[in-house]
Amino acid sequence: MLSQVCCSGFQLLRHRLLPWAQPTAPSRLHRVQPSAIRNVRSWSNIPFITVPLSRTHGKPFAHRSELKHAKRIVVKLGSAVVTRGDECGLALGRLASIVEQVSVLQNQGREMMLVTSGAVAFGKQRLRHEILLSQSVRQALHSGQNQLKEMAIPVLEARACAAAGQSGLMALYEAMFTQYSICAAQILVTNLDFHDEQKRRNLNGTLHELLRMNIVPIVNTNDAVVPPAEPNSDLQGVISVKDNDSLAARLAVEMKTDLLIILSDVEGLFDSPPGSDDAKLIDIFYPGDQQSVTFGTKSRVGMGGMEAKVKAALWALQGGTSVVIANGTHPKVSGHVITDIVEGKKVGTFFSEVKPAGPTVEQQGEMARSGGRTLATLEPEQRAEIIHHLADLLTDQRDEILLANKKDLEEAEGRLAAPLLKRLSLSTSKLNSLAIGLRQIAASSQDSVGRVLRRTRIAKNLELEQVTVPIGVLLVIFESRPDCLPQVAALAIASGNGLLLKGGKEAAHSNRILHLLTQEALSIHGVKEAVQLVNTREEVEDLCRLDKIIDLIIPRGSSQLVRDIQKASKGIPVMGHSEGICHMYVDSEASVDKASRLVRDSKCEYPAACNALETLLIHRDLLRTPLFDQIIDMLRVEQVKIHAGPKFASYLTFSPSEVKSLRTEYGDLELCIEVVDSVQDAIDHIHKYGSSHTDVIVTENEKTAEFFLQHIDSACVFWNASTRFSDGYRFGLGAEVGISTSRIHARGPVGLEGLLTTKWLLRGQDHVVSDFSEHGSLKYLHENLPVPQRNTN
Repeated sequence: MLSQVCCSGFQLLRHRLLPWAQPTAPSRLHRVQPSAIRNVRSWSNIPFITVPLSRTHGKPFAHRSELKHAKRIVVKLGSAVVTRGDECGLALGRLASIVEQVSVLQNQGREMMLVTSGAVAFGKQRLRHEILLSQSVRQALHSGQNQLKEMAIPVLEARACAAAGQSGLMALYEAMFTQYSICAAQILVTNLDFHDEQKRRNLNGTLHELLRMNIVPIVNTNDAVVPPAEPNSDLQGVISVKDNDSLAARLAVEMKTDLLIILSDVEGLFDSPPGSDDAKLIDIFYPGDQQSVTFGTKSRVGMGGMEAKVKAALWALQGGTSVVIANGTHPKVSGHVITDIVEGKKVGTFFSEVKPAGPTVEQQGEMARSGGRTLATLEPEQRAEIIHHLADLLTDQRDEILLANKKDLEEAEGRLAAPLLKRLSLSTSKLNSLAIGLRQIAASSQDSVGRVLRRTRIAKNLELEQVTVPIGVLLVIFESRPDCLPQVAALAIASGNGLLLKGGKEAAHSNRILHLLTQEALSIHGVKEAVQLVNTREEVEDLCRLDKIIDLIIPRGSSQLVRDIQKASKGIPVMGHSEGICHMYVDSEASVDKASRLVRDSKCEYPAACNALETLLIHRDLLRTPLFDQIIDMLRVEQVKIHAGPKFASYLTFSPSEVKSLRTEYGDLELCIEVVDSVQDAIDHIHKYGSSHTDVIVTENEKTAEFFLQHIDSACVFWNASTRFSDGYRFGLGAEVGISTSRIHARGPVGLEGLLTTKWLLRGQDHVVSDFSEHGSLKYLHENLPVPQRNTN
C-alpha cells in the first residue's frame, strides 16, 4: 500500500488538526473551536450548521428515504465516468462536478471516500503527447514535414500509462478539492494489501486517521504493479480485488461504510439489455434477482462490466453496506447525481435486502393502465353500476369509515393546524353528501366515453368521427382530505381512466378503508386494479418523474404542494391551481343586506377551502356608510382578523395591521380589505394580485355587473353569489378532481368532462391519398354530418 497526502506534508496535517492555532488567512472554510469544527461549515462564504449524523453500522438501509442518514460514504468512479470519449484524457467538467458534490456532502459533516479510475487514461494522454513530440522532432530532422502525417502511435502498455498518470490525476484532484477548502489523500492498493493481515490493519488505520482529520481519501488500485486478475479467486466469502468495483466493495465493508455509490455510464440495472425496446430500469434490486437480469457487454473502458458491479454490490450489501448503481456521465443528471442519491431520490438502482409487501409504484401504474383500458370498454351502465355500488358502500360501511377516521384525528391532534384537522374530519353528513354526489356522477356518465363530437364525410364511403376517450392514467395527490378519494375514484371510473392515488400519511387509516371499498365496488365487473392507492415510501418528486406511466397529475392540497408538484413534474402535465386568492368587489350600488351576507358566507363558512374569500375590495364611496359598518361588525363577531391594504390604511387613523402582501392566501379567519375607486380599478387590482380562481362582484347595477363578468379573466366569475359556489358538486358535476386555473384543456371545477380527451376514427374502403391528387379519380367532399343526440336525462 502506498499512501500520499496531497498537501504540504506534516505542516498541513498539523494545520488540519489545529486549525484554530494558525495565523488568520483568507479561506472559504470558517475556522471555529475544535468542539464545533465538525458541525459548522461554510459553502460559498455562507456558513451553515449541519445536522449531526450518527448510525450504528450493521444492516444496510431498507429504503431509499433512509439514505439521507448515511454518514460514511464511498463513491466509486468508473473509467467511463472519469475519461473522455476518446479514452485519452479525463472528462474535466464531469470530474469537477463530482468533486463539488463530494465537497458539499463532506461539508455537511459526512465522511466521504473516493475510489477512482482514470490513471491509465491520464497517463495514456501524457505518453501519447511525449511520443508524438519525440517522433515529430526526429522526423522533422530526417524526413521533412511531409512525413509527419504518417506517424504511427505504438500500442501503450497499461501499467506504464498508470505509472505516468497517477501523479497527474492526484494533482488534479488536489487542485479541485482545494477550491472547497478540503484536503485529499491518495492511497494506492493491490489485492495483497487485503490478504496480508498486517497490511490490511495498516490500511484500515490510515483510512480512519484520514477521516478523523476531515481529509477525503482517494483510493485506486496500483495499476503500475498490479498482477493480472486470477480466475475463481473469490474464496470463503471474501471478494478478490480484481478491479475498482471489487475494490470499492471491499473498502466499503472493511470501513463499515453506510453507503456505496457506484457510478458508471448506464442508468443502473435493466431487466433486458439497455437500449432494447422492452428494457426497463430496475428501481430496486434484491439478492436472488440475478437470474432475471441479462448482462450486456462491459463498458468501453475499464476492467469490469455490469456483472462485476452487481457482484460487488451484492457482496457489499451482504456486509452491511447499502449500494446504488447510477449513471455518472449523463449531462442532465451528473451535476447532482450523488447528492440526489444521498437525499433519497429515485436515481439508478438501489440494492435492498427488504422486499416490499406489495407491488412497486411502477407495477401499480401498469395495473392502473391495464385496468383503466378494460374499464373504458365496459358499457356505460356497468360503469354507472360500479359508482352506485360505491355510493351504497359509503353509507352502509359508515361506522367502519368513521372509526378509521377517528384514529387519524387522534394521531393528528397537536400536529396539524385547526383548518387541516377540519379537512381531515369525516362525518355522517359528509358521507351522505359524498354518496349523493357519486350518484350524480353515475347519472352523468351514461354517454361520457365514446360520445361522438363531430362527423365529417371526407369523400364517398370515407367518414371521419371525433369521439371522447379517457386521458389514460391519472395521478391524484391529496392532503388531509380523505373525502377526496371516493370523489376522484368515481370520476375516474365514469371517464374510464386508470387512477393512482397518493394521500397524505395523516389520513392513512381513512384512505385505506375508502380504497378497499372502491376496489370492492370495482370488483363487480372485474376491474379491481383500475384504482391504486400508493402506500410505498415513494416521494412525491419521484412520482412526478414517471412520465412513461402517468399521463396527468392533479394535486389537491395547499398552494405549496401544488407549486412543488408543478416544479417537480418532468414531462407530465399538471392540472390545478397554485393559489386560491379569491376576491369580492362590493360596488357603490351594492345592497346592504346582500353584501354582509355574501362576505360572511364566502369568508367564514369554510375558511380553509381554496374557494374562500381572501381579499375584500370596497368602493371608496362606501367608507363610513352603514353598509361598510355592517360588514366590519359582522367580521368582528365572526372573529375574522383584518389586514388593511395600503389605500384602506391611509383612510384610517388607527388601522388594523397593514397587509404584508396583497397576494396572500390565508386559509383561515383572516381577510385583507382594500379600497378601490371604481369597477375598473377593482378589475385591475384582481388581475394584478389575484390567482385567476374565483372573483365576485356585489352590485344592483346590471350594467356594472356585466362589465365585471366580461372583463375579469378568471376561471369563475360571479355576480351576487358567494365564492364558495366554485365547486364541482354545487355546479352539478357530481364532484370534482380539483379547480383548474389553467387555460388549456379544462378550467374551473374539473368534473367528468375535464378527464376526457378525444381521438379520431376514420372508416374507409381501400382509400389512398394518391386518388385525391390533381390527376386522381376522387375529390374531397368535407361534408358535416349530423351528430347523434346526447342523452341528457
